[in-house]
Amino acid sequence: MCGIAGLLAPGGRDLEATAEGMAATLAHRGPDGAGVWADEAAGIALGHHRLAIIDLSEAGQQPMVSSCGRMVISYNGEIYNAPELRAELEGRGRRFRGHSDTEVLVEGAAEWGIEALLHRLIGMFAIAFWDREARRLTLVRDRFGIKPLYWGWADDAFVFGSELKALTAHPNFRREIDREAVARYLRFAYVPAPFSIWRAARKLGAGEMLEVEPGGTPTIRPWWRLADLVREARAQPFAGSEEEAAEALEALLRDAVARRMVADVPLGAFLSGGIDSSTVVALMQAAGRGPVKTFTIGFDIPGYDESRHAAAVAEHLETEHTEHILSPEDALALVPKLPRIYDEPFADSSQIPTFFVSRLTRRHVTVALSGDGGDELFAGYTRYIEAAGRIGKLWRLPSWVQQIGAAALDSVPAWAWNRALSWMPNPAQRMQKVVAALGAGPEAFYGEMVSVWRPPDVNRLTDEHPPWLGGGMLEELWEEAASLLPDPIARMQYVDALTYLVDDILTKVDRASMAVSLEVRVPLLDHRVAAFAFAQPRNRHLAGRLSKRLLRKVLYGHVPPELIERPKHGFGMPVAEWLRGPLHEWAADLLSVQKLEAKGIENPAPVLRAWTEHQSGRRDHAMRLWTVLMLAAHQG
Repeated sequence: MCGIAGLLAPGGRDLEATAEGMAATLAHRGPDGAGVWADEAAGIALGHHRLAIIDLSEAGQQPMVSSCGRMVISYNGEIYNAPELRAELEGRGRRFRGHSDTEVLVEGAAEWGIEALLHRLIGMFAIAFWDREARRLTLVRDRFGIKPLYWGWADDAFVFGSELKALTAHPNFRREIDREAVARYLRFAYVPAPFSIWRAARKLGAGEMLEVEPGGTPTIRPWWRLADLVREARAQPFAGSEEEAAEALEALLRDAVARRMVADVPLGAFLSGGIDSSTVVALMQAAGRGPVKTFTIGFDIPGYDESRHAAAVAEHLETEHTEHILSPEDALALVPKLPRIYDEPFADSSQIPTFFVSRLTRRHVTVALSGDGGDELFAGYTRYIEAAGRIGKLWRLPSWVQQIGAAALDSVPAWAWNRALSWMPNPAQRMQKVVAALGAGPEAFYGEMVSVWRPPDVNRLTDEHPPWLGGGMLEELWEEAASLLPDPIARMQYVDALTYLVDDILTKVDRASMAVSLEVRVPLLDHRVAAFAFAQPRNRHLAGRLSKRLLRKVLYGHVPPELIERPKHGFGMPVAEWLRGPLHEWAADLLSVQKLEAKGIENPAPVLRAWTEHQSGRRDHAMRLWTVLMLAAHQG
């Protein structure tokens, strides 16, 4: 895992030094080495900071030039089928100096062309290729957007990097907040691609390719689309029985996990004790390479500590388990540092435990496997269960009955929901969303469940009225999903995989892990696993209130069900209580009218009203307030 940065600036000066400075901001992503390659005459410079994982020798250093001299690469990620590709390239006459996957990429691009190479890859990656013959810069991002890549302009210079801080390091980059991005952020609690918090920068989307020539305009197109994978999967559904499907899934997962266990440095895994991480660890242990090193963070906070579940799974699987119990003071001390780690506003409170488990893990290993992606591919989110169950039944009632029910439920105070539904993560916040969704169908329900500030509120807050707030981005994706998938739950999974997974879950894990120089690999997001998951009928993933049925079958071949069967629990923090207690002063200072207006909130009144209601305990506005606070704390 690494950090990449660079610029294309025909006629520019000091390009090598500029690229070196941009890449230096990413030293946390790659503490094991740094390099710059520049061609001043062509106006190109590529920078790199290396976290050495495969081939720790000088032969793995980047930027790297192909043996024929045509291609130059700066790359972040891992290619898990590099050995097979290397053998094929050697058969075509390519000669290798080391055994890094970087060399496979640069030789493959020179031999087959960039796009043909990409379709052969199993891996996670963000890559910059410079074609010296065509004088063309190509940026590419992996299928699911596991690895980040930003691009933009600093006056006439085209700039790019793994994180926004690399772009803002260019002396001519203009730090002007994008107010439309702010509006989108307030709705979703993350800035969705292609936007960034800065007007001069954009995110390259998952599965996209950008090409730009000196002095030219970038062109962006998908080199891979989830829609194509789903279309092919639905055209050829899995024909076997449920037992045969479980066997086939386990075979796929064993291969995906085994490929991600190859490293020249110590390796381990996150273990929460839930279905996804437990499945990954079980298959790592089954690979027979010795006890897997597993890591868990526990919290000295009632209702938020699941370390005992992870410990039970670890004991059964006989892993080499390490856990650390954090105090509330530990977690609170991290809060002011979050804006620096995430570079742009990001408000998933599970960013806090994710950072701590990454830090704990990095003290012992350099690479960790995680279970991310399981909820999207195997229908694990509570919103899927609710849509398929009780809420789905309510939709069949007359609208006036739903409205009466909504009014009655809305009168219940937050503390009552928290007490009655204590087994559920964030019960008051979740029930407020459910109430808002009553009377609506699956599409509107989904929109409510993934929105923090609802569209009318965002309009009032920002004085922005773009058409997408009434549906727009989600509406367009939902229509695309509807053309592919007749089942509304599968549509939710599809849209989540294109939005929430990329810009929330994977962003959270990348920034938290890379802040401590830890590489995290995600075997459940192998595109072959995704194709298999979408080829299954819904009842193999979700039946009644039982989710991830097929994945459970795989897991229960290794771990007794009683160690896993319990209500789904989030990985969040008690933000609601903190905002009424130890974070009150910090939050109150950030919620000043002056600070909010400086961040694009033209009308702070709804925020201040939410703050007052939250402090009274009548309503739980923790998610809304945390979203605004992470915006206000953004260091722009």
